[in-house]
Amino acid sequence: MSDDSGEFSAAWLSLREPADAAARALDLLDLLPGEVRTVRDLGCGTGSLGRWLSPRLGDGQHWIMTDRDPALLVRAAAGMPDGVTVSTQRLDVADLTAADLAGTDLVTCSALLDLLTVAEVERLAGVCAEARVSVLFTLSVTGEVQLAPHDPLDAEIEAAFNAHQRRMVDGRRLLGPDAPEVSAEAFAKVGASVTVRPSPWRLGPAMPALTAEWLRGWVGAAAEERPDLPVGDYLERRLAALPHASVGHKDVLAIFE
Repeated sequence: MSDDSGEFSAAWLSLREPADAAARALDLLDLLPGEVRTVRDLGCGTGSLGRWLSPRLGDGQHWIMTDRDPALLVRAAAGMPDGVTVSTQRLDVADLTAADLAGTDLVTCSALLDLLTVAEVERLAGVCAEARVSVLFTLSVTGEVQLAPHDPLDAEIEAAFNAHQRRMVDGRRLLGPDAPEVSAEAFAKVGASVTVRPSPWRLGPAMPALTAEWLRGWVGAAAEERPDLPVGDYLERRLAALPHASVGHKDVLAIFE
């Protein structure tokens, strides 16, 4: 995907970074086992998770940034804090092996699992189980959106958006909002101790650029799924007076004892 458009553009990832940082479940870090020195970040994007997490871990960290987009890998490596060493690997998460995780203390990702399938998540769980590597998966969308003030079309747009997130892509059925539950179950089945925490975005007039861009994407995806919905007027009035929004996400921590 190009660097200047789409849901994985550097501009969008930068816009959402403050909301991501505020939403992540900080208390899960207290449950991490032992010392974390080598971290592999799957689908790292511009490296926002690394910038949030690395200052909260110990000294001597090495991060392996993994993504399919070489331009994002360059940005991620350049944006990490001083004192953290970084290497990059252009790799699809579906191709990750236990050998890739040799010497890794923690596997992380942010806003990635909804783009995978059941089989891909189960395979990832198996790979991490074989390597005995703990995982911290943050900001997996749950599909639950609460807006204030309420609008009569809110529920229909939410349902259409969630159906769109579960769409077929190149013969793959995406998990969409089922990702947190499926992931927790997959890791539990392979012997991990799993902890799940809510990590909702809190949007609204205080974050006008992000709130407006999120609304455009949310409504646009719903319209693709349900062209019959009268989304034009809805979006116009929502953008004219930005609502307060709680956008559901969950963080998943899985530890192999």
